[in-house]
Amino acid sequence: MGFAELSITSNFTFLTGGSHPEEHARRAALLGLSAFAIADVNSVAGVVRAWSELKKIAEEIADAEAARADPVGPPKPAHLPDPPRAPIDHVPRLLPGACLVLRDGMAITALPRDRTGWASLCRLLSTGRLRTRKGDCDLALDDVLARAEGLELLLHAPDRPAPGWLAGAERLVAALRPQLHLLMAPAYDGQDAARLTRAARLADRLGLPTVASARPIMHHGSRRRLTDILTCIREGLRIEELGTAAQANAEQRLRSEAEMRRIFRGHEDAVDRADEIAARLAFDIRSLRYEYPSEIADGETAAARLKRLAQAGLHWRYPQGIPERAQNQLDHELRLIGKLGYEPYFLTVHDIVAFARSRDILCQGRGSAANSITCYALGVTSVSPEIGTMVFERFVSEARNEPPDIDVDFEHERREEVIQHIYERYGRHRAGLCATVIHYRGKRAVREVGRAMGLSEDVLSALSSQIWGSWSKHGPEIDRMREIGLDPDSPRLKQTIALIEEIIGFPRHLSQHVGGFVITEGRLDELVPIENATMEDRTVICWDKDDIDALGILKVDILALGMLSCIRKAFGLLRLHHQTDYNLATLPPEDPAVYDMMCRADTLGVFQVESRAQMNFLPRMRPRCFYDLVIQVAIIRPGPIQGDMVHPFIRRRNGEEPVSFPSDELGRVLGKTLGVPLFQEQAMQIAITGAGFTPDEADRLRRSLATFKKHGSVSEFRTRFLRGMRANGYDDAFAERCFSQIEGFGSYGFPESHAASFALLVYASAWLKRHHPGIFACALLNSQPMGFYAPAQIVRDAREHGVEVRPVCVNRSHWDNVMERTETGALALRLGFRQIRAMREEEADWLTAARGNGYTAVEDVWRRAGLDARTLTILAEADAFAALGIPRRDALWAARALAPKGELPLFSGDLDGEGIVEPAVHLPAMNEGEAVVEDYVALRLTLRTHPVALIRDRLSPGIDRRWLTRSNLFQEQRDKRAKKVPETSISA
Repeated sequence: MGFAELSITSNFTFLTGGSHPEEHARRAALLGLSAFAIADVNSVAGVVRAWSELKKIAEEIADAEAARADPVGPPKPAHLPDPPRAPIDHVPRLLPGACLVLRDGMAITALPRDRTGWASLCRLLSTGRLRTRKGDCDLALDDVLARAEGLELLLHAPDRPAPGWLAGAERLVAALRPQLHLLMAPAYDGQDAARLTRAARLADRLGLPTVASARPIMHHGSRRRLTDILTCIREGLRIEELGTAAQANAEQRLRSEAEMRRIFRGHEDAVDRADEIAARLAFDIRSLRYEYPSEIADGETAAARLKRLAQAGLHWRYPQGIPERAQNQLDHELRLIGKLGYEPYFLTVHDIVAFARSRDILCQGRGSAANSITCYALGVTSVSPEIGTMVFERFVSEARNEPPDIDVDFEHERREEVIQHIYERYGRHRAGLCATVIHYRGKRAVREVGRAMGLSEDVLSALSSQIWGSWSKHGPEIDRMREIGLDPDSPRLKQTIALIEEIIGFPRHLSQHVGGFVITEGRLDELVPIENATMEDRTVICWDKDDIDALGILKVDILALGMLSCIRKAFGLLRLHHQTDYNLATLPPEDPAVYDMMCRADTLGVFQVESRAQMNFLPRMRPRCFYDLVIQVAIIRPGPIQGDMVHPFIRRRNGEEPVSFPSDELGRVLGKTLGVPLFQEQAMQIAITGAGFTPDEADRLRRSLATFKKHGSVSEFRTRFLRGMRANGYDDAFAERCFSQIEGFGSYGFPESHAASFALLVYASAWLKRHHPGIFACALLNSQPMGFYAPAQIVRDAREHGVEVRPVCVNRSHWDNVMERTETGALALRLGFRQIRAMREEEADWLTAARGNGYTAVEDVWRRAGLDARTLTILAEADAFAALGIPRRDALWAARALAPKGELPLFSGDLDGEGIVEPAVHLPAMNEGEAVVEDYVALRLTLRTHPVALIRDRLSPGIDRRWLTRSNLFQEQRDKRAKKVPETSISA
């Protein structure tokens, strides 16, 4: 016989379990368990993590066996370490399950026997979670009785049965006796012998067989202290206040068979029965078969529909005739898509995009398969395949056998329309958003662990300040701690830092993915539990994108992008004022004036190239074609920068360094980027071509590059990569340099497919700024908040480009900023009420609806628009009555003299009639400085003089006034460093 642990609580029972599912999986293999069940409280969120870890263990065992069978291999450099030898020669079975905690306190571990049992468990958990708020689960005994088909149920024996528990247990026994057992577990308090005897008597009374479990919440006893800290955080207590809620010892851990037989002496049959139950549980999570939505309509198959739509799309994209190359490429892609059965995937994305276009919602696809001619023909992307350089087989391949990846960006203000359409189109039982697991990172770990350990707020602030400074994986440096006033020898502080390091990477709670939708043909709630999101009218699943990737489940990312809102609004303004109808695909291509503007770094507000880093790089890169923009988008990222790829690329581009390749094979991979790897796809191709990685190994490398924010690391591939490069004839120095560059992507690399899609938006926004700066600024302001720059900077930049900007006016402004004709026929930008800090859109709508031929006074607005004194005061503070000849102070005086909303003066007359006239009050006019200050308070910008101009005469004559602008300040400092000239001091 063996032993199977049937009720493990992992750290996906948030702030309770003390170990990762992966740690339980590896520990179970090390202890030689036959099987183990991850059974978190009312959740299956952690089971995929354990399953993925078992796959990794199996690969390690296979690699170790292969090494033993063929110990002779290519010699390795002395500095390369041996690969870690796994001390494990056995892979236990994973038994997915959940511990159902009912509203009356009864606990039942539910383990599916087969696929039907898994569906029952998922629908049961969905029932409990959908009837309450996010994060909670409300289940009753009747729910279990109604959905127990295919489940093995382990009823937890209570230490002291609560009132009503026995009656509930008898109901369960009467209905579900063949699939019910009584679970016995120790408490490790010295009373376990009596406790287990009482549980055995209770089982006899109910007529149930017993089963043994250690009920572990830790994989190893070393996690005891961290488990107590998790309890403190959950309960809002300090460690001194924990009392009996603390772990009495480190015994509630995963146990071997020998340990369980010792603990359950006299009840060995319960230990044997655990293994017997595990043997009956045939369900394996890898047997989950995901089915795409069929997308069959009117009897037309998915393949036929995709071919028809794609062919029609080619005629739309090429009205002058389809090029032979494009037709051949489409036929090739359709054959591969059909061979792998991915037609429904592309049709699903097409239908979502078609809905958005029918509502005039601008969207743009990106991702591994988005820059294909199929997606170009379907309208998913506007990046022409002649411009893109991606090879379709890299992303839709038989070797990888996984669905392609397409993300679709929508206008950030209208994405919710698309999300709700998906729910309506497929039903909430077939569609749900992915989860995002929120893990502990530095600052949150410091704050929550520190408070639990009783550290004061000033100490926590000091520790937290070191997260981005000297804090390393081994904690803050000792000397630095002394500098900030902390005692590194303090036992409590040392213990706190150790616990902080231990908790980093722990899941804290589930959040909603930014837009990853899972859509199924059958019931999604029979594949994975569904629960309510925090946001109204949204439902989510409990697995994140890595989990569903591991299981091969379709995900379509429905993402929000502010620049799409801006571009769509700019297109609308062009249509209104210039009668030109553009879209992303029809903008005039490769306009030299647009590239000239970018070479001057005149890109404030332009998508992706508006940061200071991008502005500094543009004059060095000097983009002259679309593919230069693809590189520009991808190169200023932490990955290429940390991998030391930026300077070599520029030197080669400028002819300062020869372009060379170590082999023809790598030359074909790196030729378009001058021998420097800039994209994730190139990192994969280097691994395959240079190091002999299999497609599956390269895909694992890609996933490690994409999980830079989690506890995974690309460094685990180092030995495999270096040995593979050496075996293929590359020298060690080159292999080390290649891997160092690839490792840089672990901090953040950019896929070429995404860069191409973003480059199109770079060009579109730059074209708008170059040819229609007023319209571009208007659209930017109407799409706030977004980007790097505040409205004041956008307005100032527009004026520098010759745009007339007009102030907010009660008679001319609307909620949005608008373009209006000047006396010469040019377009001027009229600021809207949205620029007023405290103004609400509803109030602006009332004001514009009642405006008619215009207002004449503050009281006129009050009477006709029905706005209250507060709103009129806000308008007065923004100087919105200036066009009526009413200065700001006079307008404020008039607004504050008005009665509250709904009350009319008793003897007031008509606006034009005789009413009670108060004596005129002569208020002093504001000077320029006061007006500028009030503009910034009310509008966050001013159309008057620049604030520095008001104090320019007070500035020291020794300061060059060019230093007053931040960009010139940075340029001067950079030039001085380059020339190694001592910098002059700058006063504050």
